[in-house]
Amino acid sequence: MKAVRVISGTGLPLRRSDVDTDQIIPAEWLKRVERTGFEKGLFSTWRDDRNFVMNDERYAGASILVAGPAFGVGSSREHAVWAIQQGGFDAVIAPSFSDIFRNNCTKNGLAPVVLPESTVVRIWEAIESDPHTTIIVDMERLVVEVPAAGLTESFPMDAPTQERFLHGLDDIGITLTHADAITSYEAGRPAWLR
Repeated sequence: MKAVRVISGTGLPLRRSDVDTDQIIPAEWLKRVERTGFEKGLFSTWRDDRNFVMNDERYAGASILVAGPAFGVGSSREHAVWAIQQGGFDAVIAPSFSDIFRNNCTKNGLAPVVLPESTVVRIWEAIESDPHTTIIVDMERLVVEVPAAGLTESFPMDAPTQERFLHGLDDIGITLTHADAITSYEAGRPAWLR
């Protein structure tokens, strides 16, 4: 996992609530054995509609997904996070997330940013008015800024999760920060237990 300190980019306004993981990445994509290529399945059912926001060329290259409440509900599938990341997004801003989806985000380096719904609406309005509007997600200060809209809003994140992002630590990386203690413990165990 790479370290994430500041994410800066344009946004994609996904004005939908209760988006479940099957809508993010349909079940037929879960049969893949490799961990790549999931961007093609990202919102694939909705992308058949030429009016779906991801088909709007004005938002091409957006790196921050701005969604409605209850994003990522449904089954626990890490594939949903992989698809969003492989689709070019580094953060998802929403009023609320499913706990399992949020946890999958934090373990894979996709920033789940919780902001009040009124703030999300202001961000939608800003990026719909000007798709080139810059959104800044500062993981060090836990603040989202949209300078063109005069918006600065802090967001909650517990300290251990913030540390994951700032230092690029997945679960294995966190374990390896204790490598010396593990080695010391193992050296003190009887030989027949090693």
